[in-house]
Amino acid sequence: MGQLSGKAPEGKRRKPLGIELLECLKKSKISYKTYQAIVLILTFLAYASYHATRKTTSIVKSTLDPESSKVGLKFSPWTITYLSEPEDIRRLFGKPGGGWSPFDGSDGTALLGELDVAFLTIYAIGMYFSGHLGDRMNLRVFLTLGMIGTGVFTSLFGVGYWANVHSFYYFLGAQMLAGLFQSTGWPSVVAVVGNWFGKRKRGLIMGIWNAHTSVGNISGSLIAAAMLSYGWGWSFVVPGLLITFVGLAVFLLLPVSPESVGDDGEEDEPDSLKKTGEEIREPLLSSESDVKEKAVGFIEAWKIPGVAPFAVCLFFAKLVAYTFLYWLPFYICHTGKLNDAAFLISCCFYHFRTITSIITQ
Repeated sequence: MGQLSGKAPEGKRRKPLGIELLECLKKSKISYKTYQAIVLILTFLAYASYHATRKTTSIVKSTLDPESSKVGLKFSPWTITYLSEPEDIRRLFGKPGGGWSPFDGSDGTALLGELDVAFLTIYAIGMYFSGHLGDRMNLRVFLTLGMIGTGVFTSLFGVGYWANVHSFYYFLGAQMLAGLFQSTGWPSVVAVVGNWFGKRKRGLIMGIWNAHTSVGNISGSLIAAAMLSYGWGWSFVVPGLLITFVGLAVFLLLPVSPESVGDDGEEDEPDSLKKTGEEIREPLLSSESDVKEKAVGFIEAWKIPGVAPFAVCLFFAKLVAYTFLYWLPFYICHTGKLNDAAFLISCCFYHFRTITSIITQ
């Protein structure tokens, strides 16, 4: 896998349009600290929106499956009560209690599982290639394409609700393509943050910043659950529009590295080693100017000390996390142990506890 670097290609470099507009309005150059704040905020929102769209499927499963009942949250007096409609209408439009073909058969749960397997398989494969592409493309453009693509195919899954689509392969294709574009997120945001922050205070910065996963899961759960009462298609379209909007903000404002905006950096700049007293600060991720050797291959990456143990630990951590992420809502809704509001509160509490654990470690 190649080194993660957001260094702009040699030749003409141009600042993002939004940055140029801000400097024009401000009539002065944006400071290095301001750039760092912009990077942290935008990458945080970007990856939170990735997780918000990823969380949607787990909430909607209980609506697509024929055994579900009384799904959705009554957030406002205008909430539509679909259960009061005739059975034939609910079956036609996939209202709660009626399921949605092809997931309304005896193998509906298995089909939902196949969607998850397809999504995660393509996501895992795409992560490998996204690292290579990110090394060779402008990370701002690469991340924008990934976010817009995720938004488009997440929304297309929901469009099946209004288009009355009942083909399993339509939903399968939408999930696989969404997984492919989702894989662009993590390599890109980590590379950009690494370009702007060195080792100094890295633990605190990365700890707070890494809370984006739980924030995205919480917001995704809230949005999807609220929209279910108006039709499950909205549970996909609204997060899809949200990530597309954030993607456009990334394209307009995100500086991928100090060099890309013509800033040499200050005391925390990642492209040089600086010494203050007895403290030596090094970059979190080396830039291309520091490392000239060719990109590390897949086998060579496994030979790096610490990579294999970390990968094994992360495997089991993700195994537990994705079990909760994809199947816990479905299980609880079918066992009927909690009502919708209590279940959502328990999910949010779980993610809030995760956030506090990440920050305090």
